[in-house]
Amino acid sequence: MQIGILGLGLIGGSLGYDLRSQGHHVLGVSRKQSTCETAVALGSVDEAAVDMNLLTGAEVVFICTPIGLIVPQVQQLINHLSPSTVVTDVGSVKAPIVEAISPLWENFVGGHPMAGTADSGIEAAQKNLFVDRPYVLTPEATTPKRAIAIVEEIVRSLGANLYYCQPQQHDRAVSWISHLPVMVSSSLIAACISEDDPEVLQLAQNLASSGFRDTSRVGGGNPELGVMMAQYNRQALLGSLQKYRRNLDEVINLIEQENWAALEAKLQATQRARPDFVD
Repeated sequence: MQIGILGLGLIGGSLGYDLRSQGHHVLGVSRKQSTCETAVALGSVDEAAVDMNLLTGAEVVFICTPIGLIVPQVQQLINHLSPSTVVTDVGSVKAPIVEAISPLWENFVGGHPMAGTADSGIEAAQKNLFVDRPYVLTPEATTPKRAIAIVEEIVRSLGANLYYCQPQQHDRAVSWISHLPVMVSSSLIAACISEDDPEVLQLAQNLASSGFRDTSRVGGGNPELGVMMAQYNRQALLGSLQKYRRNLDEVINLIEQENWAALEAKLQATQRARPDFVD
């Protein structure tokens, strides 16, 4: 197939590698000419340009821009496409995107690969990024079955684990396991650097090891992405943050009261629950 990728960052570039390896002809569009040249040189795409005209002949187009650019980019893109072209996105928020694009383009299928790294840009792209990772599709009742089937086939070919859900369900779920952790992890780092004693702060930085690395990783990620998570999934994220705050207050109270038995019970409960989220 001729497959277009609009946005040649980590996700778009990684998609390009895998799709090309399966024999698809991959067309890439980026805002920067230098990114286009790098993507071709690295072998992520067959052709690349800053002009959306390159995607005119594409049968499927993946929108891999930052969340805030997805809708305006699609509004421009559809002027260049055949009505039969299937359009899908990779945004980490689904409800506002699906609500905005579905009336504009019949063959649109909302999507979100739960894959990535702390790095960004075409240089961070890698092969097999999606293998064994969740990939969510959020079609509506009116979405043509042909469009869904085409995107589903591509997703399965990436080696990803496919899930279907409603856009609103998706946004509530990712607020817990993706967006909330970014805010919590960022707050952890902010709390640590608020240490008043420079020698203690330096010692903490020297002693930080795997535990801190694991809990702070997503808080050290792309700030633009974090802001967009909060902006476009505001209500669900606020609900998750408020429930997290109540749990944190409970821990504070247990420690203040020296209620070690209740604290141990809470830690035992979370120890039992974690494998349900992470194998």
